[in-house]
Amino acid sequence: MLGVLYAAVSVYWACGGTELLKSVGGVFQRAGEHGSVGLAILVWFTAALKLLAAILGVVAVGGRPALTIPQQRQVRLLAWVAALILSVYGGVLSVTGWLVQIGVIAAGAHADHEALRWHAYVWDPWFLVWGLLLAASLAGTRPRAHRRRVARAGPFLSGGARRR
Repeated sequence: MLGVLYAAVSVYWACGGTELLKSVGGVFQRAGEHGSVGLAILVWFTAALKLLAAILGVVAVGGRPALTIPQQRQVRLLAWVAALILSVYGGVLSVTGWLVQIGVIAAGAHADHEALRWHAYVWDPWFLVWGLLLAASLAGTRPRAHRRRVARAGPFLSGGARRR
C-alpha cells in the first residue's frame, strides 16, 4: 500500500500537479512548476517503477496460485531485491538527512532547507519503511511448496523435538 501511495504522488506530479513541489526542491521543483516535458517523462517512469515494486510485493507475499513454483521463486527473489534496494536507499538518505538536520553534516550554502526537512522526515523514510515492511512480509510468508518440504522432512529438520 505504501508503494501505491508513493506512486500516486508521482502520478499527480507527472500530470502537472504542483502541490508539495517545494518539498522536493531544486531543479525538480523549478522544472515541475514550469511544466517540463522531460521531467514529466522522468516522473512517469518513476511512478511506474514504484507501482511495479508495489505490485511485485503483493504478488510475492500473496502467492498467486496461477504462478508455477519457479515463477513464484522468481517473483519472491525480485521482491527481496526490491526490499533491499528500498531499505538501503531510504536508510542511507534518511540517516544522511537526519545528520544534516541535527547539524552533524553541514548543508550547502545554497541548500533549500525546507526541501531538506521534507526529505529527512517524509520522502526518504517513506522508502525505508516501505522496504522494511516488504522485507518483513516476505520473511513472514513462505510459499506452500516450502512448507510441504519442511513438513515432509520430519520434526528433526523442521525444528521439532524427536520423541523416543
